[in-house]
Amino acid sequence: MEVVVLVIHLILALALIGVVLLQRSEGAALLSGGGSMTGRPAVSPLGKVTWALAIAFITTSIALTIIAAANSEGASVVDRLGAPAPAETDTTDLPSGADLLPPTGGDAPLTPPRAD
Repeated sequence: MEVVVLVIHLILALALIGVVLLQRSEGAALLSGGGSMTGRPAVSPLGKVTWALAIAFITTSIALTIIAAANSEGASVVDRLGAPAPAETDTTDLPSGADLLPPTGGDAPLTPPRAD
């Protein structure tokens, strides 16, 4: 079921891209002042197809989200892969936190040496 919806989703995405690219660009009319400056342009048949494809695309997106949520079952990805959990690392040979601190006032000079 998920594969069928995914294939339909991909076909809708490609069709939506194609239909949008086929439409006439009217953005330049706003910059140059040309064209009709009415409040609402007439809806072309290509515009209706774009709306239909967009609604179908959103519907398949929601369907894929619902299917993925149903298949998740709250399990970890590692559990589903069947991979063993990483082994605990031995931390006995690591330096202590005090060794990682910057030097204190007694250890370092107050002023840096001059570069003469």
